[in-house]
Amino acid sequence: MSDLRKINIDGTEHEVPAEYTLMQACEEYGGAEIPRFCYHERLSVAGNCRMCLVEWVGAPKPQASCALQVKDLRPNRDGTPANIRTNSEVVKTAREGVMEFLLINHPLDCPICDQGGECDLQDQAMAYGRDSSRFEENKRAVDDKHMGPLVNTIMTRCIQCTRCVRFVTEVAGVQEIGLVNRGEDAEITTYLEKSLTSELSGNVIDLCPVGALTSKPYAFNARPWELEKIESIDVMDAVGSNIRVDSRRGAVLRILPVNNDAVNEEWISDKTRFVWDGLARQRLDRPFIRENGKLRAASWDEALAVVAEKLSGDPTKIAAIAGDLCDAESMKALKDLMGQIGTTHIDCRQDGSLIGGSGAQRESYLFNSTIEGLEDANAVLLIGTNPRHEAPLINTRLRKAWIAGDLEVGLIGEGVDLTYDYEHLGLSPADLSKFVKSKKGFSQTFKKAKNAAIIVGTGALRGKASLALLAEVGKFAKATGATVNILHTAASRVGGLDMGFVPGEGGMATDAILHAAASGAIETVYLLGADELDGSKLKNAFVIYQGSHGDSGAHVADVILPGAAYTEKDGLYVNLEGRVQMGVRAVSPKGDAKEDWAIIRALSGHMNRVLPYDNLGALREKLFADHPSFMSLGNIADKAEFDPSTLGQGAGKAVKLSNTPLRNPITDFYLTNPIARASNVMAECSAIIDDNLKEAAE
Repeated sequence: MSDLRKINIDGTEHEVPAEYTLMQACEEYGGAEIPRFCYHERLSVAGNCRMCLVEWVGAPKPQASCALQVKDLRPNRDGTPANIRTNSEVVKTAREGVMEFLLINHPLDCPICDQGGECDLQDQAMAYGRDSSRFEENKRAVDDKHMGPLVNTIMTRCIQCTRCVRFVTEVAGVQEIGLVNRGEDAEITTYLEKSLTSELSGNVIDLCPVGALTSKPYAFNARPWELEKIESIDVMDAVGSNIRVDSRRGAVLRILPVNNDAVNEEWISDKTRFVWDGLARQRLDRPFIRENGKLRAASWDEALAVVAEKLSGDPTKIAAIAGDLCDAESMKALKDLMGQIGTTHIDCRQDGSLIGGSGAQRESYLFNSTIEGLEDANAVLLIGTNPRHEAPLINTRLRKAWIAGDLEVGLIGEGVDLTYDYEHLGLSPADLSKFVKSKKGFSQTFKKAKNAAIIVGTGALRGKASLALLAEVGKFAKATGATVNILHTAASRVGGLDMGFVPGEGGMATDAILHAAASGAIETVYLLGADELDGSKLKNAFVIYQGSHGDSGAHVADVILPGAAYTEKDGLYVNLEGRVQMGVRAVSPKGDAKEDWAIIRALSGHMNRVLPYDNLGALREKLFADHPSFMSLGNIADKAEFDPSTLGQGAGKAVKLSNTPLRNPITDFYLTNPIARASNVMAECSAIIDDNLKEAAE
C-alpha cells in the first residue's frame, strides 16, 4: 500500500499518495482543472511551459504542479497539512502571465490552421488568458522543417513544449527530433533535416498542443466540427488498436487513436493512421466475370449464379481461404456454407502457418502474456519476429519495460533495430537448442527470471519444421515457467482459429490447396479477401475472389464479388491476445459493394443451401452459440490451464530443428495488405525507407 500524506486542496483536506504530483492530487482528489501544455501522462516531466502553476501558501512564488510531488511538501509551521490553492488570485495572475508570454510570438492564423477547433492553445487562451496583450514588438518567424510525407510543420506556431521530442525519444525510441539553440532562437527540428523514419511518428500530431505539427495528408481537408466520428477497431495488424474514424459525405478523411490502456494506450502506428487514402483507391465497386481472358461488369444475380454453379460440383475439389482483414462474421458465414457443401479444404492461415489446427487448445495460439502484461516481464526471448514492424504497439510495451530498467531481451532470427538493446542469440531454429543448453549469459538470466516470456513470430511458424521448433519452445517453457506467446500479424487470424476455420478431417491447408490447384486436384478456390498468396498456382483453378480492393486476388479471379472495407461494415475482430472487439461502420460501401457476410448469405440462397440467418444479429447469435469465446466483448475470455509441452504435436521424432535462417514475415512495413498498397501515402513512406536503406548501403 502506498504512503499517504495529508494535503489541503482549495480549503478541503485530503489523504493523497505521496508519489502523486500536485497536478494529479489536485485533479483526482480536489476536483480542480489544471491547465498544461508540456505535461503528458505517458511522457517524462519537462516542467517548461509553466501553465500548471498553483499556489503553495507560504511559498515565495507559484509552483509548477506537474514537477512537484506530494511527498516534497512540508507541513505548515503549526503542523497542519500544506495548503495548495488552484483558484486564487495569485494563480489567476500567474496563468495569465504565462499565457501572455506564450502568445508573444504565436501567429494569429487560427482561420487557416488545421488545429483550429481542437487546439489546446485556443481553449486555454480563452479560459485562462487575458483579453489583451502588452507586447507590441514584431513576432519572430521560424523556418518550417521537413519531417517527411506524414507530418506537416509550421514551426512559427511552436511553443517549445517538447512533447514531440520526448515522445520520439522515449516511446518511439528513435532520436530524430530535438530542441536546438536557446532563448528566442530555440526551435524544434529534425536532425540533419531528415524525414522521420519511426513507424509511430504520426503520434506527434496528436501530442502537439498547437498547430505546429499537423497531418500532411489531411491538410486543409475539413474542420473537426464537419466530421462524423465513429469509434472502431484497426485491422492493419493483430493488435486491435482502438481507433476513431472521421468521415465527411461518405469519405474517410482521417483516423485517430482512442485510448485503451489494455491494448494500444493512446498510440497508433503510422500505417493505421495514414492508410485511409487507400480506402478510396483501386476499389472493387461492382461484380465482374472473366470471359475470354478479360473481366466484364456483371449484375449481382449473374455473378452469384456463376459462383453457385461452380460451388455445386464435387466438394472434394472445392477449397476456401480467408485473408488477413476479414471480420469474424464473414468467416463464420463462409465456414458454414463450405460445411453445407461438404468440403473440408478451408484455411484462414493464408501465410502457410500450421499453428492452431483442428482441435488445438486456444492458449496454444494466443499471446498469453497479454499486451499490458508485457510490462511486468523481466526476460523476453524473441523467435523469428520483428515486433517493431509486425506489431509496433507490442514493441512500445517492450521498450517501456526496458526503459524501466529490469527487462532483458534475446533474439533468435534476423537482426533488426528494435529501439532497445537485446542479445542476438542466433539466426536459425537450431540456435534455440544451443540457447536451451547454455549455462551462461542471457540463457541463465532467462531461466532465473520470475516473469519470463517467449514470443514466437509468424516467420517461425511455416512448414513442418515449425512444429519441431514449437515442440522445443514448449518443453523449454514448461521447464522454466515461461509464458508462450504467438505474435500474429493478421487481424483475422485468432478469430478464424477460434471458430475452427482450418482444415477438417482429410482437409488441406493453404500450401496444400495451392499445390492441388496447380495440379488440377482442386478445381474451385474461394478467396475471401486473400491477397497474400502465390497467384501463379491458381491459374488452373476457377477462382472466386470476394474483397474490397483490386489487388493480387482480384487479378487471378474468374468472378469478383465486391465486398466492404473494414470502415464500411460492422464486424467482430479478435486480437492476438484473444480480446474480442467490435468494429463499427463509419461510411457506406462503395458502389454496388455489399457487406461480406451478406454476399455469402445471398450466395447460399442461389445454391438452395440457405444459411440459417437473415441479419447480422442472427448471425452473431449462431456465432456465439457455436463459439462462446466470442461473447466476451471487450475482454479476453477466461483461459484454461495450458501445458506448453503439448505445442508442436505431430512434429514426429524425425523432424529436427532446422539450420535454415528464420526470415521475418514483413519486408515492407507500409505495404502489407491491399488497402496499404492502394495508398499513395504508404507508397511514399515505403520509397523513403528504400532510399534510406540504399544510402546506408552506400
